Amino acid sequence: MLFNSYEFIFFFLPTVLFVFFAIGKRGHFSTAMAWLVVASLFFYAWWNPAYLGLILTSILFNYAIGKALSQHVQQPHIMRIILCLGISINLGILGYYKYANFFIDTTNQIFHTHMDVGSVLLPLAISFFTFQQIAYLIDASRGEVKEYNFLHYCLFVTFFPQLIAGPIVHHKEMMPQFAKRSIYSMKYSNLAIGLSIFSIGLFKKVILADGIATYASPVFNSAAAGVAPSFADAWVGALAYTLQLYFDFSGYCDMAIGISRMFGIRLPLNFHSPYKANNIIDFWRRWHMTLSRFLRDYLYFPLGGNRKGTTRRYINLMITMVLGGLWHGAGWTFILWGALHGFFLMVNHAWHGVRRAFQHDLSKSSCTGRLISRLITFLAVVIAWVFFRAEDLASAVLIIQSMFVFHSAAMTLPKDSIAYTGILLAIVWFFPNTQEWLHRYRPAFNYPNHKQKVLLPTWRASRATAILMACAAFISILYLTRDSEFLYFNF
Repeated sequence: MLFNSYEFIFFFLPTVLFVFFAIGKRGHFSTAMAWLVVASLFFYAWWNPAYLGLILTSILFNYAIGKALSQHVQQPHIMRIILCLGISINLGILGYYKYANFFIDTTNQIFHTHMDVGSVLLPLAISFFTFQQIAYLIDASRGEVKEYNFLHYCLFVTFFPQLIAGPIVHHKEMMPQFAKRSIYSMKYSNLAIGLSIFSIGLFKKVILADGIATYASPVFNSAAAGVAPSFADAWVGALAYTLQLYFDFSGYCDMAIGISRMFGIRLPLNFHSPYKANNIIDFWRRWHMTLSRFLRDYLYFPLGGNRKGTTRRYINLMITMVLGGLWHGAGWTFILWGALHGFFLMVNHAWHGVRRAFQHDLSKSSCTGRLISRLITFLAVVIAWVFFRAEDLASAVLIIQSMFVFHSAAMTLPKDSIAYTGILLAIVWFFPNTQEWLHRYRPAFNYPNHKQKVLLPTWRASRATAILMACAAFISILYLTRDSEFLYFNF
């Protein structure tokens, strides 16, 4: 079920909230949890009930593995066997559903074979709930978490605001919040803050992301058909997709945080103005922050991180980012996108090494230096997004060539596309994000402590704020007739 749908906004969300607090008010906390689990499974099954069995099987299997790990903490040899079994089966299931067609097609092309496994459809959210449970198993093997209550574990995996596209949460981050009795009584402050964040996210998705998409799709579609775009079309198309993905994912993250806050739950921050990043390292601290954390803690560090020399560090970075690209999609364009970011990170770390060699303070730089580094970072991200969005490598190269080789072909996109793209870039670069606007209410539990410079007054409960949020929601709802899923639902 889409957050940006009439069914969700006018039926599902109000019903789930009302019943949850009605049950919780009577002190039946376990029943309220069970209601959330049932509602979350209904939310998941709305898309395709056939895959409900898959997520339930995954939950049962990982709960059993996690319980076995907790019981054998004092037996490292047995625990390692159990952990390897759990991770292998999880990755095997994910690999079959997400990569079977890709690997079979690639094998057929290389070896001229004719293998066929049929059409394997990608179950919704399998990447997210698989990674979340792998993280749980690893944490359980380290003795950091244990869960013997099956209902609690089900809620940890299925909680619907973050089930489909993240954030990827840890058990120790979520379940202590559900253990607090205070969340089972409705607080109007949480409802007001949550509705405001949700309305902002809805506006980002329905108005900004879906609006700019009309300028991105024609460029990539024509490139897929072998038609090279003009210089202007190529840049507008690339920037339009860059902004579409930004507001689409930012909108989803806001809506997930807002919905959770209505229940009194704080999710981790997952998106924090990544196009304001001063370098690629900073970009990955701001873009899909919980995925970056997962890749760092459960892949990059176990590979050795930066502990085994510079060369090994660069190899580990490249492996991590290539696998991160492959996680996003089964295709060579995603692998190349990940490799590009791996290369960018290598260059970034090398540049930091040069600066340290000359005893430069990396925490200090001039305003001009920050502006130049931010612009270079943004351009690198835009170029990489072309490969991320393109249908294949050939069409991606066609767009990149048009972006850097000027030719006299006439612009086919509407002239207002340049103005609209410029307005959205200004919003991205110069306006506060949602978390900054509501920073005094700490909507996410891992919000940075440093002070933020904002151009607008911070959010406060007032009539003016209520009118503003109501207008944002009303305008967005008027455009809900367009059926538009979130881009990260594809991953």
